[in-house]
Amino acid sequence: MEGLVTASLWRGRRVFVTGHTGFKGGWLALYLTHLGAQVRGYALDPDTTPNFFDAVQLGDRVEDIRGDIRDAAKLDAAMHSFQPEVIFHLAAQPLVRLSYADPIGTYETNVIGTARVLDAVRRTPSVRAVVSVTTDKVYENREWSWPYRETDRLGGYDPYSSSKACAELVTAAYRSSYFSSGEVRIATARAGNVIGGGDWSDDRLLPDLVRGFLAGEPVRIRHPHAVRPWQHVLEPIHGYLLLAESLLASKKCAAAYNFGPPDEDARPVEWIAAHMAELWGDGASWVLDPEPGVHEAGRLRLDASLARNELSWTPQLRLASALDWLVQWRRAHAAGQPMQPFSLDQIAMYEALVQRL
Repeated sequence: MEGLVTASLWRGRRVFVTGHTGFKGGWLALYLTHLGAQVRGYALDPDTTPNFFDAVQLGDRVEDIRGDIRDAAKLDAAMHSFQPEVIFHLAAQPLVRLSYADPIGTYETNVIGTARVLDAVRRTPSVRAVVSVTTDKVYENREWSWPYRETDRLGGYDPYSSSKACAELVTAAYRSSYFSSGEVRIATARAGNVIGGGDWSDDRLLPDLVRGFLAGEPVRIRHPHAVRPWQHVLEPIHGYLLLAESLLASKKCAAAYNFGPPDEDARPVEWIAAHMAELWGDGASWVLDPEPGVHEAGRLRLDASLARNELSWTPQLRLASALDWLVQWRRAHAAGQPMQPFSLDQIAMYEALVQRL
């Protein structure tokens, strides 16, 4: 059935995931084990306590290796000894405001780290497909009203966005210089602002909101009119899996794919804050931050027509439902429920939505 991940294709397949201790990488690794894949993760320790990796006891389901993607020798050894067929590269410095404080570390991780991963692939003959995850912020933002397409100009106002645009260029250079024969197929994936249970990142809207709600304090919101393409974390992950399947099935060297929500789910920050406060209840509230701080893009939307047409990928969760799933996850965690089965249940519910297409 079109648009469905093929479980039999992943069963027993060896998959190497960088960044598995992060929010999105953790959900991807959990989804892969749900499909029956053998997963080796390579990443630094989680950035926060608590974190998704520990909350769902992911170490019980994946082979967990801690290391820096900039460490060529350790990365090469971890990848080569595992002999994976598929690589998902998600390890990154993912925060805009942190990139202002540490631009060099951001460029080293996101640009040189990506080059290290692709260079390790050159020396690992088992690899057949690579999905390198970047961001919706790789585009030169012109604050226009229509969505960005994969062919639009890359750019980046801040060090984070710029570093991810550089990672796109690095990936393109490796694809044309070393993998043009098609023996290894490499694509990049540009997703919108992902949300969901298990994200405790600092200085990110949804985690900040939940922290404030749990503490019973008004949450400071900056840039209330900024529009972003919000989507549940399982949406792009489903796309990454379909993209990897396409790469495994074809000699075609693909380029880049956007994974974004329907236009009507590209909402301003203040809409998200108000809807979350209503969902949470218990007197949850928010206020405008009088010091919004560093520059952030005012409007950002993605055109995901290519993913729809070539991969049969279609968003399943409307934004209101995605926020509800996030609230359910965080309330379950706060109540002390076991979060691995809860998270696997959300994956199963998402799959049921796809099957109803």
